[in-house]
Amino acid sequence: MDTEDTDGGQKPTGFAGAVYGSLLAASVVAGTVVDGTPISAGDLVIVLICTGVVFWLAHVYAMVVSDRSQPLTWQRLRTAGRHDWPVAQASFPPAIGAAFASALGLSDRAATWVALVVAVASQAAWAVAAAVTARAPARIVVLSGVVNLALGLAIIALKTLAGSH
Repeated sequence: MDTEDTDGGQKPTGFAGAVYGSLLAASVVAGTVVDGTPISAGDLVIVLICTGVVFWLAHVYAMVVSDRSQPLTWQRLRTAGRHDWPVAQASFPPAIGAAFASALGLSDRAATWVALVVAVASQAAWAVAAAVTARAPARIVVLSGVVNLALGLAIIALKTLAGSH
């Protein structure tokens, strides 16, 4: 994950996008269960990747348009796109997890759980990586992982509750 900002300043840009994108992916997986029945693993892969890319595009556009100090140019959009790519990229591990689960012959329900676990684990891992890269004290590194794991577990709890009704 690149931590260099395009203007040469040090900012943990990729980590924030990866954490956000992982939380988004977990939310997408949780939201694909309708009436307790998961969508097919193939559809889940498509929904995850498409949602990640659409949110990435929306985030890039919003960031560039909201900075009125510079004119809107293709160069600024491309730079912002590279900068915020981790928002979309974070949807790939859960999508790959769902695809592998399906390829192994697991049910759509199992593939959904694999994707959700991968998304939550990725979110916690990115948060820990960001804290370590920022040279945060050990207690902050642990706290970062715990808070992000708690957010992910909240999504799992909501998915479980919604799926049981």
